[in-house]
Amino acid sequence: MLPLNGSVFMPSVFTLIGIPGLESVQCWIGIPFCAMYIIAVVGNSLIIVIVKNENSLHMPMYIFLAMLAATDIALSTCILPKMLGIFWFNMPEIYFDACLLQMGLIHSFQATESGVLLAMALDRYVAICNPLRHATFFSRKLLTYIGVAVTLRPIILTIPSLLLIKCRLRLYRTTIVAHSYCEHMAIVKLAAEDVRVNKIYGLFVAFTILGFDIIFITLSYVQIFITVFQLPEKEARFKAFNTCIAHICVFLQFYLLAFFSFFTHRFGSHIPKYVHILLSSLYLLVPPFLNPIVYGVKTKQIRDNVLKMLCSKQSS
Repeated sequence: MLPLNGSVFMPSVFTLIGIPGLESVQCWIGIPFCAMYIIAVVGNSLIIVIVKNENSLHMPMYIFLAMLAATDIALSTCILPKMLGIFWFNMPEIYFDACLLQMGLIHSFQATESGVLLAMALDRYVAICNPLRHATFFSRKLLTYIGVAVTLRPIILTIPSLLLIKCRLRLYRTTIVAHSYCEHMAIVKLAAEDVRVNKIYGLFVAFTILGFDIIFITLSYVQIFITVFQLPEKEARFKAFNTCIAHICVFLQFYLLAFFSFFTHRFGSHIPKYVHILLSSLYLLVPPFLNPIVYGVKTKQIRDNVLKMLCSKQSS
């Protein structure tokens, strides 16, 4: 049904145009994106296999790392296959419900990753600031509760956002989405109706999850640094700090990219559209790509097991 003003009522299909302004080079942009995706899947799969098969790594720090790796694989898989379909195979159409599903999965896995990073910060806080209670505090039962919480929290907060779009927004000015994936605000801005509720709820979810997590992660690491610098032995300080370096790198790359992308979208109206879209795409692809590299380089147990796997394959 096409109303008189040219708007579309309840569209069944959206068209993702990829990166506006860079359509002529999208096929080349897809090459590094695909390379990052392959490295992310292979690297994170290696971490999951190593943690699963190595009994000495069945402890909270590495269990959370395996959870992070699984989330990274799922997050990058949500967007990249469809993105490459746009860049390489001229397949821009996506069903409305599939678009909502992609949007919901992206938000859910982003929030899950943030929750896992919070759990990892809590693990390091207890391990360094109260080491005698670490084994009893992080029981198998608590790990199960944490896993359920970081999974259910984003689902509970994301579903209302999808319902608001599905049930409240029925009239759209166009079905052409100037983005490479179904980004929440890119879809909401297409609506010809009042979208204030959708925007407010989207901001509420972002600040409830990212804001809450980053505050408690920051507080945890402030206390960790205070405790580390109070240790009497230099070697003990170095060892304690060294166990946190990989986590700090992962936290910084995830949250700095998140906030940089958020603020350029909200306040960078003078910045070209393709810069916004590239930043938001990299925000979803870079952490899954870098996380296994960071942990592979900085975590001795992971590095040793990767080398052992490679050596065993060469000898066989």
